[in-house]
Amino acid sequence: MRSSRWNAQGNIYLVTEEGPLTPEVVRTVVDDTDGILEVLGVGEDWVEIAIWNPDGSQAEMSGNGTRIAARWLAGRTGASDVTVRVGVRDVQARMLDGPLVEQDLGPVVVGSPEEVAGIRLTAVDVGNPHAVVEGDPADLPRVGPLLETHERFPGRTNVQVARWTGDGIVARVWERGAGETASSGSSAVAVAAALGGSDVEVRFPGGPLHVRIEDGRAYLTGPAELVG
Repeated sequence: MRSSRWNAQGNIYLVTEEGPLTPEVVRTVVDDTDGILEVLGVGEDWVEIAIWNPDGSQAEMSGNGTRIAARWLAGRTGASDVTVRVGVRDVQARMLDGPLVEQDLGPVVVGSPEEVAGIRLTAVDVGNPHAVVEGDPADLPRVGPLLETHERFPGRTNVQVARWTGDGIVARVWERGAGETASSGSSAVAVAAALGGSDVEVRFPGGPLHVRIEDGRAYLTGPAELVG
C-alpha cells in the first residue's frame, strides 16, 4: 500500500489514497504507527477521510489526524484554508507559519463529574468520547485500559489523566483502539474542557498543543510534518 508517513507531536499516521481499506488490511499494514488516514475524497481545499485505529476499528474524530490531513492537502494544492470532513463533522483548518495548523474542531460538550470503577472522571464529547481523570499522569497505565473497556462506555472511550501545573496542563492519553500514544489533539481539547482551561497549553510526552475554547467551540493549534 502506497502511503506517506506523518508526525503530529509524536502521533504517527499513514496517509493513503489506496482503498477501500478493511480492518484486516489495516492490521496488516499499520506497522508501528498510531493509525491510518484513508482519503475518501479530495478537492482543491477539502478532503474527506476515514480514521483507522491500529486494531482495525475506526474513530469518529482525531484532532491530530485531521490536522495531518489538512497539512497533507495544503502541501498538495497550496490551499491555506482546508476543510477536513470526517464522519458527520467538518473541521476547518488554517495553515500558519511552518508546520503549525489552527483548527476549529467544533462543539465540545462536558458532562458532570461521575465515578466509574472507583475512579472520579468527567466525560467529554469532542465528536468522539473521552473520559478525563484529574490526577497524576503516571497513573495512566492502570486507569486507561480499565476505563476504555468499562461497560459505562459501550463503544469504548479514550482516556486521559491530567493535572494543572504552574503554566498549563500536563497529560497522558490512552487512545481507544491504540493504547497509550505520545499525544492526541481531541484529548487535548477534552482535558482543557474538563479541567476548566479556556486558553491553555496541554503538554503530552510528544509535545505541547494549544487549546482555546470559545462559546462551546474548541480551537486547536499544533504542528503536522511529513516524515517519510
